[in-house]
Amino acid sequence: MIMIVVALISGLVFGVGLTISRMVDPAKVLGFLDIAGAWDPSLILVMAGAIVVAFPAFFWVQRRGHDIRARAVALPPRWPLDWRLVAGSVIFGAGWGLVGFCPGPALASLGLGSARSLIFIAAMLIGMAAVELANRQIAARSATRAVASEG
Repeated sequence: MIMIVVALISGLVFGVGLTISRMVDPAKVLGFLDIAGAWDPSLILVMAGAIVVAFPAFFWVQRRGHDIRARAVALPPRWPLDWRLVAGSVIFGAGWGLVGFCPGPALASLGLGSARSLIFIAAMLIGMAAVELANRQIAARSATRAVASEG
């Protein structure tokens, strides 16, 4: 029960931070991404703050090899970069640049009654389901090929 309360408090702090920094405002985010136009560099401080908090946490988890509940944690390798990571990064960046939302701020903006975030979250869930379906089909084809090559 205590872990649920800690998770709830962490999520609330994260959401409040996103709201205070205006990361829930697509216009603010798009202004940050518009480096060739009317660039608004203020979100650099938000990113720097996130790095300052996350870096020690990643270092700590990597040294320990497990989380605070003693569950094994395996951080992804830095190299080699695979096509799925690159494609996912491109899709994430394109979506962020087109609409000014990424998943965290979109969820936080639901609390502000944003219809745009509801549309974004619905599209994101549909995209996640499509990727899951595609991954299952790829795995099934690979398994079929493996069985066929053995027989």
